[in-house]
Amino acid sequence: MTASLPRHRRALVIPAGMAMATALAFLPNTAATAAPADAAPAAVSADASSLSYVVNVKGGHATSAYVKKAIAKAGGTVVTSYDKIGVIVVHSSNADFAKTIRTVRGVQSAGATRNAPLPSAVTADMGAPKALSAAEIARAESAAAADQDPLQGLQWDLPAIKADKAHEKSLGSSKVTVAVIDTGVDDTHPDIAPNFDRAASVNCVTGKPDTSDGAWRPGAQESPHGTHVAGEIAAAKNGVGMTGVAPGVKVSGIKVSNPDGYFYTEAVVCGFMWAAEHGVDVTNNSYYTDPWYFNCKNDPDQTALLEAITRATRYAERKGAVNVAAAGNENYDLAADEITDPVSPNDGTPSDRVIDPTECLDIPTQLPGVVTVAATGAKGLKSSFSNYGRGVIDIAAPGGDSTRYQTPEPPATSGLILGTLPGGSWGYMAGTSMASPHVAGVAALIKSTHPKASPALVKAMLYAQADATACTDPYDIDGDGKVDAVCEGPKNRNGFYGWGTADALDAVTR
Repeated sequence: MTASLPRHRRALVIPAGMAMATALAFLPNTAATAAPADAAPAAVSADASSLSYVVNVKGGHATSAYVKKAIAKAGGTVVTSYDKIGVIVVHSSNADFAKTIRTVRGVQSAGATRNAPLPSAVTADMGAPKALSAAEIARAESAAAADQDPLQGLQWDLPAIKADKAHEKSLGSSKVTVAVIDTGVDDTHPDIAPNFDRAASVNCVTGKPDTSDGAWRPGAQESPHGTHVAGEIAAAKNGVGMTGVAPGVKVSGIKVSNPDGYFYTEAVVCGFMWAAEHGVDVTNNSYYTDPWYFNCKNDPDQTALLEAITRATRYAERKGAVNVAAAGNENYDLAADEITDPVSPNDGTPSDRVIDPTECLDIPTQLPGVVTVAATGAKGLKSSFSNYGRGVIDIAAPGGDSTRYQTPEPPATSGLILGTLPGGSWGYMAGTSMASPHVAGVAALIKSTHPKASPALVKAMLYAQADATACTDPYDIDGDGKVDAVCEGPKNRNGFYGWGTADALDAVTR
């Protein structure tokens, strides 16, 4: 029903009148043979290419000299160490590095974070958003109500979650910050600049924080995805452009995507740790962690990546952050017994594999404690591309859909989601990537209303306040007479909408 967009779930772009989706990705179950810890250092050929690794040890104290010595002996160089969670980022050109270091006393798991050498040699076009033309902007401005930002009439998604009504009560607190862990944020955009939190922004692409000025911004040839997400969350209500779900809160940019568009584990760990240490209240994660769409617990490399990011997300929550993530754009039932993936690793040579989604997890969205968000379209139905699954989806929010499938009420003209774009413009994108920031914005409004609420309490209120949304049955989104997905569960907790559709008005009044 939907076309496949290789590699990138997080950056789904749907041109007007089309619905696009990406393919799921899985890793064949492979085993590694361990070498003795006291074996001689493995030879590193002069022409070998370096890879990045995470080495997980017991957290809470500095990395032991014994482990550091073993890393060096195995041909590794420590890039940085997150001692509070016991995750060490290492570079090595020794093909047997992970296999060797796993045998070292004190090492709990270790794995390569990628298949492509440093830096990645793979490039791919992530797609361009449908930018608003000058004529479209002029028409929207002329039709805007007196109390609206000029482009707000095009944002059908705001009334869909009652954000327009919520703004009559509160725009959110400037003491609340939402971190956009993504491809970078253009903080010079006129809709983002008034609410940008520079102190909570950083570039984490290497796995080590880079705080140089503007390092969090996307490059000229990089994806506008993070900037779009930032505007959805907190575009200022300032008489310019569009309005965010929580236009009074702060937004920061934590760049974790490399120039080729990959979100590798070391960068994601760095992103969560930075958010944890810089007072962030909510993180938005509209991506999956490359190169494996799902990380299987019985694979030694993937289980290390899974463990590293689990530690980082849990630490961020302990420090006060609510972590919100997109469910994915493949129209897959994540509660199914098995799923077939033809495209992982997405930075190497992919091969088909069949996985159990309870044992092979999409990270960070399927990690414990993370809010998993499905997408809806302009008619309030599950988006044609949105993943689903009873017990997996926590909540739903507007992520857009083909205008042909779900047409909005005027004055909105597109079934996609309007957002900010680098360089001071605006445009449409769609995906669960666009649904997640709506929920992040609502969570920020809850935190604004209840500043002392813990992450657990914010999540409890988010779910309790959601508008229960019954299963769509039968679900034939393209009208061809064939069922496109099966929803299971009651009105207040089902596979399409979880606890229901996010409610911004309740967030500021209850």
